[in-house]
Amino acid sequence: QVQLVESGGGLVQPGESLRLSCAASGSIFIIYAMGWYRQAPGKQRELVAAITSGGTTNYADSVKGRFTISRDNAKNTGYLQMNSLKPEDTAVYYCNALLKSPSSMDDLWGQGTQVTVSS
Repeated sequence: QVQLVESGGGLVQPGESLRLSCAASGSIFIIYAMGWYRQAPGKQRELVAAITSGGTTNYADSVKGRFTISRDNAKNTGYLQMNSLKPEDTAVYYCNALLKSPSSMDDLWGQGTQVTVSS
């Protein structure tokens, strides 16, 4: 059994920073890719950033230059460093992982963590 546990969300003012963490626990052979999505009230869930097992990254245009995705393979943990936060970044942020466990290939989601940017 594998699960993703997110942390690091909170309330900040515009221009400040937050760092989100996504820890995968359980029996894992390899995490092929990890990503962060976000969903604001009344809007569809959108991809924010993703990183492959080889280190290739991809970002939404709205966060390029401000957000950085990374991973610690030894800890099976992914991170999203969010700088220069704007009110429009306010959303529930979800971690996603495509991984191989002993019995299957899994596409898992975390429970979500609230990020609120307000003055």
